[in-house]
Amino acid sequence: MRIEVQHIHKRFGPVHANNDINLTFEGGRIVGILGENGAGKSTLMKILAGYQPFDSGEIWIDGRRVDYVGPQAAIQNGIGMLQQDPLDVPAFTVLENFLYGAEQTLSRRQAKQSLQQFCSRFGFELDPDTPVAQLSISQRQQMEIIRLLALGVKTLILDEPTTGISAEQKTILFDALRELAKRDGLTVLLVSHKLEDVIAMCTEVAVLRAGRLVGTMPMPATTRQLIAMMFGQELAPQTRATVDLSGSSDALSLEAIQLRGRRVTVSLDLRVKAKEIIGLAGLDGSGQELLLRACVGLIKPSAGRIRLAGAEMTGKSYRQFLASGVAFGAAGRLEEGLVGGLTLTEHIALVGEPRPLIDWKQARQSCESQLKLYDVRGRPESRIETLSGGNQQRMLMALMPEHPTLMVLEQPTRGLDVDSARWIWKQLLGRREGGAAILFSSPDLDEIVTYSDRILVFFAGRVMEIRDASRTSIDELGRWIGGHFEEHAS
Repeated sequence: MRIEVQHIHKRFGPVHANNDINLTFEGGRIVGILGENGAGKSTLMKILAGYQPFDSGEIWIDGRRVDYVGPQAAIQNGIGMLQQDPLDVPAFTVLENFLYGAEQTLSRRQAKQSLQQFCSRFGFELDPDTPVAQLSISQRQQMEIIRLLALGVKTLILDEPTTGISAEQKTILFDALRELAKRDGLTVLLVSHKLEDVIAMCTEVAVLRAGRLVGTMPMPATTRQLIAMMFGQELAPQTRATVDLSGSSDALSLEAIQLRGRRVTVSLDLRVKAKEIIGLAGLDGSGQELLLRACVGLIKPSAGRIRLAGAEMTGKSYRQFLASGVAFGAAGRLEEGLVGGLTLTEHIALVGEPRPLIDWKQARQSCESQLKLYDVRGRPESRIETLSGGNQQRMLMALMPEHPTLMVLEQPTRGLDVDSARWIWKQLLGRREGGAAILFSSPDLDEIVTYSDRILVFFAGRVMEIRDASRTSIDELGRWIGGHFEEHAS
């Protein structure tokens, strides 16, 4: 399958998201689509996948010009896309979502067999009868990948596909995609900010910057070369920030806490000091999500006590945790952190002081101030879903309180480029300087090692503490995530 995009233009108001893009994708190739957040990568891929119409230009497939509308029509033309925030039906089961959009009629038994064969091939564990609303984001990504392959797409667009999956699952996924590209001629377009994935996976890259195509490059290439192409310059090495915690009071105290999930039960004691950063590492579903959500009142512990700055919080509601100085950032930006359909001004109004009537002039002025302060590429009247993932993350930061007691964050840099991720952490470290403690999870082991004072490693409900993150290597952390706790004990 050969795809050509010629002179593609797409505007969102004054923003020229795609500016005269010309690219050719050959069958059997794995191409990395790179660029900083807001560069136009996702817009171009959504145009190819039928989610966005383009303003002008042409798309050619195997020598014929095509003009399809909608993702279903794109799939019929052989192009399917896994978006960074998977588009699924939460009320449906895994099996029902797997069958969604299929033209061929299958019995429930046949569909379940097909689903299980795909899961076995990629090393995914998906229960066919589980409602999608109960799945993690990474499990939803897994489901969507195999659904698209089952629909017979010949070009598979993957937007940050390795977020939240284990190293072993990533290896299985990459091996299978290489095999499909080599044996079946599948074209893979990989949009990713994890440059190590691009280096390991891709045969070539195309780089966008500010809506324009900077150029293409055959692989292999070094991380430094890719960063220089993406940003126009090399980035300075990241340095580790340290803070003296002696004499700091407890921001959070968990005493004999017990948390019960669908698959695991977590029991632990934990004290988090003011200004301390604790990273939570582990495979998806190992228990770290239970702990984070218990610390903001979204999950009630079955035993134990929770104190925040000495105040009793056991059994209190999420709203009461927020009122006590807790800030929460969910991994699902549009599912839990933001409100689809609302403008940026309306988001600012929502987090302002509660009043019977909203002063919209003041709300707009406040929004303009926050957009400038946090460098959000959007306008007060922009709907939140029209922003890129990086700008949504910046908007989330703009909505958080300036002086929280505790910040609880699920994957705070999910889907962000290197520069944007550093910018987010600059804001978080600024709040740490103001006295906030930070509890965060991340599938990026380098991020955990770089920013944590202590690390909690989760494996099947078990928890191991690494008291000095600065003395831990990524390789060691990876082994402990796999359950080799005995090595640490020895």
